Amino acid sequence: MKTLLFLAAACTLFAHPPATATEPRAVASGSAQFTDVTKHAGIRFTHNANKGGRKLLPETMGAGCAFVDLDGDLWPDIVLVNPRPAIYRNNRNGTFTDVSAAAGLTPLGAFPMGVAAGDYDNDGRIDLYFTSLDGDRLFHNEGGFRFKDVTRPAGIANAAFGASAAWLDYDRDGRLDLFVANYVQWSRDKDLFCSLDGVSKSYCTPESYKGVSSKLFHNLGEGRFEDATQKARLADPSSKSLGVTVLDYDQDGWPDLFVANDTQPNKLYRNLKNGTFVEEGVAAGVAFGEDGVARGAMGVDAADYDRSGRPHLLIGNFSNQMLGLYHNEGAGLFVDESPRSAVGRASLLSLAFGVFFFDYDLDGWLDIFSANGHIEEEIARVQPKVKFAQPPLVFRNLSKGRFEDVSSKLGSALARPVVARGAAYADFDRDGDLDVLISVNNGPAVLYRNEANAAMNNWLNLRLKGVKSNRDGIGAVVRIESASGRQWRAVHTGSSYCSQSDLALTFGLARDPQANIEIDWPSGARQRLIAVKANQHLVIEEYKQP
Repeated sequence: MKTLLFLAAACTLFAHPPATATEPRAVASGSAQFTDVTKHAGIRFTHNANKGGRKLLPETMGAGCAFVDLDGDLWPDIVLVNPRPAIYRNNRNGTFTDVSAAAGLTPLGAFPMGVAAGDYDNDGRIDLYFTSLDGDRLFHNEGGFRFKDVTRPAGIANAAFGASAAWLDYDRDGRLDLFVANYVQWSRDKDLFCSLDGVSKSYCTPESYKGVSSKLFHNLGEGRFEDATQKARLADPSSKSLGVTVLDYDQDGWPDLFVANDTQPNKLYRNLKNGTFVEEGVAAGVAFGEDGVARGAMGVDAADYDRSGRPHLLIGNFSNQMLGLYHNEGAGLFVDESPRSAVGRASLLSLAFGVFFFDYDLDGWLDIFSANGHIEEEIARVQPKVKFAQPPLVFRNLSKGRFEDVSSKLGSALARPVVARGAAYADFDRDGDLDVLISVNNGPAVLYRNEANAAMNNWLNLRLKGVKSNRDGIGAVVRIESASGRQWRAVHTGSSYCSQSDLALTFGLARDPQANIEIDWPSGARQRLIAVKANQHLVIEEYKQP
């Protein structure tokens, strides 16, 4: 790997003896709270599920949301998925303005699902891709919160019940490619009658329908894509995919794919570095639950929650199945830690859609968030312990692989049950800590402001700007070292469920006043910054070789 130094310094990053990782510092009682600021922030959005009383499967599956900086002012804006999607511009004062009417986002059909954001043409403006039952759409960001539908000229064709999607540079050519997780073969004229009680109609499980292959679109440059699914060896018509996350699980520097399937085995695709992938889910131990049965997997995320140096997997599953927390043991093997942890016990009755790792209290250890809600309004009639509307779950990382369920300790707003689907995080008010956005099926979106720890613990927020790499540094790995230990994150799109979080990386530093930073860019360049002071939002541009 070619090493490029961003900043000359008298010392070298990691030159001093390795720091010993310390346990998280205690959060003062009552200091960690999430408050509902939806109304105050000016978010007036309600998801339209197009429910007509027929209990059509797509009604209960949508929809997602995203935090994304659409105008390049470094303040995350909001995208919400609907038959006509909504865009809210961040006013930089804790409020947003609905700019949807002039944005040029044309209707997505009756049953839109998700959104993925990435600058596919490297022009400095982040573009939007929407998935939908009736055909996905790619919108080019023209600037000034104006978008142009370029689906047809881009050569993208996907009308296969698209769900989650993710941008990635799988061949490391500097251009973003696109993976789309497709669900099942469903159409209005082939809708089946299913019932919980044998009398009234309910939503069918995916077991009632045939699967459909997900798709990989290879970026050819100049705004054109080709369907590379077959060529990349990713075609699989048996899959019923809802979630996707990009991770380098074997740490060879090339992005791999984990695809969450609903009632079919999950897939783990290893990148062979030659434009193709090989599926290793069964061998890796992530295809099934611990009982050897495929689960109802929804959303997914990947991160190093225990500072082992390897990315682990978080999977949202159906009720009575618990969250999946797969620890990466190395050598291509994962072990599900949920059954023996607080994560499994507390999530057993929840139906988890949007899930992610994030450090809500900025103590340097990644916590877990799960947005929950059942698909069937009448589920309590046949399963009294399972509810339709469910509160989110938050698990605080206690280090050493241990988590504590703190959901009931984070304020009354977060304890309120909702029928959640998508979920995303960002520091929308730029106070240092991470806030949360939830999309609700057939209901109003909810914006939670994090009141937790910005004044108590230190932090760094890093946004990357690629030069030889793709513009947003997607696929870059950022490592930091401070007095309390080492951490790392990868810049990635997708994850959660049909949603996307802000591309900026937030590192909690506890009480450490500074940190050293090292960035491995997809281009192969390496940058180092020494003794960076805490509590800053930084934009780091890929070093240009003289």
